[in-house]
Amino acid sequence: MRQFKDMHIIGIDHGYGNLKTVSGIFSASVLPFDQEPIHAQDLLVYGGKYYVIGSGHREFTPDKVSNSDHYILTLAGIGQELWAHRMTNTRVYIAAGLPLTWVESQRERFRAYLLQNGHVDFTWRGIAYHVEIVGASVYAQGFSAIVPMLRQFKGVNMLCDIGNGTMNIMTIQDRRAVMDQCFTEKYGTYQCMLRAREALTQRFGRTVPDAVIDEVLRNGDADIGRDYVDTIREAAAGYAADIMRKLREHEYDPQTMRLWIVGGGGCLLRHFGTYDRDRVNFIDNIHANAEGYELLAERRLKREGAAG
Repeated sequence: MRQFKDMHIIGIDHGYGNLKTVSGIFSASVLPFDQEPIHAQDLLVYGGKYYVIGSGHREFTPDKVSNSDHYILTLAGIGQELWAHRMTNTRVYIAAGLPLTWVESQRERFRAYLLQNGHVDFTWRGIAYHVEIVGASVYAQGFSAIVPMLRQFKGVNMLCDIGNGTMNIMTIQDRRAVMDQCFTEKYGTYQCMLRAREALTQRFGRTVPDAVIDEVLRNGDADIGRDYVDTIREAAAGYAADIMRKLREHEYDPQTMRLWIVGGGGCLLRHFGTYDRDRVNFIDNIHANAEGYELLAERRLKREGAAG
């Protein structure tokens, strides 16, 4: 969270698997209840309803304004940042993002969605908050994550942001994005999860909880039978190979460009992929997009203030 004059800029990375702010991360799922559920830790109370955040998996949708989920998650993200800074009442400027090729067509609708209420009262994790939403900006996922290090992008580079729902690919030449070489594919890490589930079912006639599969995908191992681990690893290796194939389809050439991997899917390539380790850089900071959104929004507000 960054302070600018009398407002606070809060960056929120609305991923399909996880919602990330600069100081927090939680599963991007929303379960509504009319009455307060028992033993709910991440509970948001808003508009007379109770929302359990982070329980279950949210279905992929081609836009982020088709239901109220992302708005509820936005409030949870704001609550997370205010909680981290011990604040309960402030003016907030939201800095958010969309997949690379969706920004131009969906930016204004998503911005209006985020600004649907000027004043919001809600409770997050048992603490009441009153927030005035004073503005919002929407930026490109992936590219925002590398803004603080853009000076390193000399020559020709390819950026690949692998999230849960989408994979964003961008060519960057001499620190500038090549706009006709930006792509968004529905090939996030959830596709690998589905592949691993199917492989387990075919081989053993059963699967294991998603949390166990996720542990293997993130760490390369888990406390389950070796045959199960090996099956998940084989599925992950196939997914990683497909990622590299898709990059080559978009003109990735390891001999002439550097590859930069950002997003939660980076661990899959690191553990299971085949690549030139001298030509591939991993940005491990899971909060990088949220941090980049805040930086870009602050720069914009400063420019507008100077112009005004």
